[in-house]
Amino acid sequence: MNLKNLLSRFSYSLVLFFICNSAIAQNKTISGTVTDSKDKQPLIGVSVAVKGTPTGTSTGADGTYRLTVPEATTTLVFSYLGYNSQDVNIAGSTTVNVLLEGSSTSLSEVVVVGYGTQRVKDATGAVASIGTKDFNKGVIASPEQLLQGRVAGVQVTPSSGEPGAGINIRIRGSSSVRSGSNPLFVVDGVPLDGSNVSDGGGDNGAGSSSARNPLTFLNPDDIENISVLKDASSAAIYGSRGANGVVLITTKKGKSGQQSLNFSSSVSVANSLRTYDLLSPSAFIAKSVELGKTAASVNFGANTNWQDQIFRTGVTQNYSLGFGGGNENTLYRFSLSNANQEGIVRNSGLNRSTGRVNASHELFDKKVKIELQLTASQLNDQYAPVGENAGFEGNLIGAALAANPTRPIFINNSDTLTQSSDFRNPVAMLNYINDRGITNKVLGNMSLGWKITDGLLFKVNVGVDNSASNRRSTFNSMLKFNGIENSGRAILANRTLSSRLIENTLTFNKSFNTIHSLEALAGFSYQKFESDGFNTRADGFLNNLITYEDNIGNVDNSGTKKAFSSGSYRSGSELQSYFGRANYSLMDKYLLTATLRVDGSSKFGPNNKYGYFPSVAGAWRISEESFVSKDVFQNLKLRAGWGINGNQEFPGGITNATYNYSTTGAISKINNQNPDIRWEKSNQYSVGLDFEILKSRLSGSFDYYNKSTTDLIFLQSIAQPAPALFIWKNLPATVNNTGLEASISYSVFRNEGFTWDIGVNAASLTNKVKDLQLSAIRTGAINGQGLSGAYAQRIVSGYPLFSFFIKEFAGFDNAGAATFANDGAEEFRGSALPKFTFGLNNSFTYKNLSLSAFLNGATGFYIYNNTATALFSKGSLNSGRNITQDAANTAEGKSNSTSVSTQYLEKGDFLRLSNLNLAYTFKLPNTKHIKGFTMNLTGQNLFLITNYSGLDPEVNTNKAIDGIPSLGIDYTSYPSARVISLGASLNF
Repeated sequence: MNLKNLLSRFSYSLVLFFICNSAIAQNKTISGTVTDSKDKQPLIGVSVAVKGTPTGTSTGADGTYRLTVPEATTTLVFSYLGYNSQDVNIAGSTTVNVLLEGSSTSLSEVVVVGYGTQRVKDATGAVASIGTKDFNKGVIASPEQLLQGRVAGVQVTPSSGEPGAGINIRIRGSSSVRSGSNPLFVVDGVPLDGSNVSDGGGDNGAGSSSARNPLTFLNPDDIENISVLKDASSAAIYGSRGANGVVLITTKKGKSGQQSLNFSSSVSVANSLRTYDLLSPSAFIAKSVELGKTAASVNFGANTNWQDQIFRTGVTQNYSLGFGGGNENTLYRFSLSNANQEGIVRNSGLNRSTGRVNASHELFDKKVKIELQLTASQLNDQYAPVGENAGFEGNLIGAALAANPTRPIFINNSDTLTQSSDFRNPVAMLNYINDRGITNKVLGNMSLGWKITDGLLFKVNVGVDNSASNRRSTFNSMLKFNGIENSGRAILANRTLSSRLIENTLTFNKSFNTIHSLEALAGFSYQKFESDGFNTRADGFLNNLITYEDNIGNVDNSGTKKAFSSGSYRSGSELQSYFGRANYSLMDKYLLTATLRVDGSSKFGPNNKYGYFPSVAGAWRISEESFVSKDVFQNLKLRAGWGINGNQEFPGGITNATYNYSTTGAISKINNQNPDIRWEKSNQYSVGLDFEILKSRLSGSFDYYNKSTTDLIFLQSIAQPAPALFIWKNLPATVNNTGLEASISYSVFRNEGFTWDIGVNAASLTNKVKDLQLSAIRTGAINGQGLSGAYAQRIVSGYPLFSFFIKEFAGFDNAGAATFANDGAEEFRGSALPKFTFGLNNSFTYKNLSLSAFLNGATGFYIYNNTATALFSKGSLNSGRNITQDAANTAEGKSNSTSVSTQYLEKGDFLRLSNLNLAYTFKLPNTKHIKGFTMNLTGQNLFLITNYSGLDPEVNTNKAIDGIPSLGIDYTSYPSARVISLGASLNF
């Protein structure tokens, strides 16, 4: 049934309703709006009932309701989960607007946990849940950005500011010594693969680039809630995939009652938050002359700001349409959206179109419930040539930073771009490189629940996750890159990724003798993952008349010339799991949770096919004891838990020997078999305290955790010559994370017209590697001229992960050469892991006006400025390249060779105004059509306070070596943007 027919039927029903209402004189119609007394936002799904009768309805998406009641009715009851119920006298009224007040920190609120939900007051583990009111606002490319900085102990670090760029998420620190340390994401009950759904770009002269963020397919407007399972006791239900935490994403559903149609739109403008302070043409000439150059040799007569040539004002348009409703048996919600985000670097952007269906239906007197969630999306990516490991010639950003500011863009005012073997023209890179990708994704699941008896529910859930991507990259023969000039190049890369899920669960829920309550869950899960892809490269194009990727046969493949090369791959794995959980409550004061999951994975050999992941947690609701005053503590709960989680995010087949065929047909061994490899496990215990005082105006929680990860799965190189190159093994080492977390909310001021609320979250982290029997494992590759093979980080026993082991810079000598302390010994200089992170939110409302301001920051960590190492030295200036003002004013000599040292290691401490949102809800006259209208103005990344000399300390260029991840290295990264958005939302 299409939208037009649904609306027609709805309109027809309304007409009949009014006719019947007019004909029945003894009835009357009551209507109005129900809003939150705190922030004046409409409440959806509030139950509105005639007191003492089953007659009632629910509020729609805009908080409005309409109910026909007998003329003699005097009282309506308004009730909503997490809010205090109200009895309202309606005698003599036809319009009744209600303000509902939140109950005691919403202890009855329901949070999503693995395979179910749980009341906040019954939670024994560390579960953080945020909803739409707490999400970051503005231009949001992927769901992680909604909670960035909002949850204590959850660090979200973007790899760069590029639209759709990958994001590193660390829940309670890092514990893995290989890539794949992000948490498990579960969308409406379907665990996602976590693998890249698109292809990364190879190095064609501007460095290789990472694949897009695999979560960009979700429209943030479709998300209702995000729950983060932080400790082992809450994440243990996901066993081998929960070592890095679990993020549960719940999408919006239809509400019982009247149908609602919501349309929202926004337009945003973005600019680079910061740019480099490079030498102007006159300063460039003067500083070059100081190094012994002649002005004529470096002055080409132009005045070109190359940063202006590659940066732009990026415009983003966002449109979202949602239609939903239902009755007591059927709920539905449909949504369509499109977001077109221009990057602040030219030729970069992301266009996302999504469609979503969320529906449920109950039948057989509510004994059976069928649910369907389906998302289909298409992502159109445009990539700028901003690689992660370009040489000294530079990627697009590096070339713009190093370009001589006196060079013209074009030769003699013609349309021929200035290029040479020693000068990469950034405009030529933009004009002659075309790199685009398309990713189509379908994520869906259908479940059937059967209520066998009261308290006993059987549920089967079937899910699919399919992705197909196609990336097409072309390099015009006019581009003066080695191997591309006068030849051209086209690369076609395709990838498909799929997973299939089937789960069966049986849930028992029963109370005994009014003081005992037991909920027990048993289940079986099977998930199969498959991935395959291929790529083709063509060189030697005969002409530029047809776009290369559309005609890769237009190449010179004659004689001994090799115009084509290609490759393909295929992999797969299976995961079979048995799990159970029991929640027991005694007198609603003493709570106990026990969980066990058994996972069997095809990734492991026969000797360790299965892994066992138990957990246990308990809580004592002290505030329910008679010796605790309810006037002082509205809630006081002590929690403690222990558990083991696993990590199996590594390639399949690692226990087997693998081989490779050369082009001559020779066979070479790549990997030695290891059937004894064991599951990587994280053993974690934690304690927490939840409290609520001052009549629930002040509430919060404190947590302490200690997590140790052992049996680290590691790819070790084998000294050559040897029959094989590598072997996967369990590293004899432990990675330990300990920390404190705090989340506090305080209602500072509240009256009928004005409210002020403060929310604070903070977390400390201590990370250390222990018992590592290898001397050191290197990572953190450093790029630049003369820096081949250089690196900045090591994994060493007794030190944190991502530790910088480099020389201590002691200044320049009289000849301008760098000097180093301790004879240039490479020693520990700090870690890229922040020791302390925090967030602060202030929310104000005044009548229909609301304002929120969110700041976040981090301290106690370091950033290695690889951009400065590679580009900003007197040697670069002497070679005719531009540098920063600061670098030009040092005592460095032109013959000094740059090296990895503390000269380029900087503190990354920062404070950022991350999100500022101003919204106004208009009071509209009574109308049949528009029921609500809100406008909002949002600012993102408005200011940044830091001493870091680069563009942004929240950056992480991928500098892994042999699959060992790095952190905190900045190399010609795509800058972060300052964004201003104007939006409007209409409810019909």
